[in-house]
Amino acid sequence: MAIKVTKLTKTYNVNTDFPVDALKLVDLSIDQGEFVAVMGPSGSGKTTLLNMLGGLDTPTQGEVKIDSLVISGLSEKEKIKFRRDQVGFIFQDYSLLPVLTALENVEFIMQLQGITEKESNARASKLLERVGLGDHVHKRPSQLSGGQQQRVAVARALAPNPKFVMADEPTANLDAKSTSDLLDIMQQLNESEGTTFIFSTHDPRVIARAARVIVIDDGAVSEDKLNPEYRPHLSSMVG
Repeated sequence: MAIKVTKLTKTYNVNTDFPVDALKLVDLSIDQGEFVAVMGPSGSGKTTLLNMLGGLDTPTQGEVKIDSLVISGLSEKEKIKFRRDQVGFIFQDYSLLPVLTALENVEFIMQLQGITEKESNARASKLLERVGLGDHVHKRPSQLSGGQQQRVAVARALAPNPKFVMADEPTANLDAKSTSDLLDIMQQLNESEGTTFIFSTHDPRVIARAARVIVIDDGAVSEDKLNPEYRPHLSSMVG
């Protein structure tokens, strides 16, 4: 078991009279190597759940345990190290640094880890090649399409060899072809590398590709099921 969530609750005190429970006593387990979609309407709590799993936010109550590490109890400094070394993040707005090239964006997290310039350059180049951007390594985000920018974001998320990739609405700004290509890439990386992918989404294209679907409704898990339509995708990488 990689992730175990116990009675996870997050309450936002919008004002003292009307606190809002974004998550309510959620119990959940996710194994290493799973390809999971967390779905639900806007405001259901799915993004809050991903933020808790990735150590971006702290629960009001309950526990997030990854392997033997209780991340919900870490200090802020310890959480920064955990996020840097264990988790890759993919956001719907890409969140690339505009002044850096694709290669430099992917290298950046490895430099924070203290990896040598030679090693980080080689790994970043290899990752960009794997996501079909070998000919675009020296372009800045403004010179890339939305689909290409999201591929850079995938490469960046994988750069520190994370155990988990948390993807928050990663296809929200992409057309059908870019979405299909991106999901091909992530599914193949999941199968070849054993990296756990957890998506927050309401995109039916993502949900159809997931091996497991968790439904969040009003801050609670209302459904948790395997996807009978899931098929492995071990074809060659999309170029």
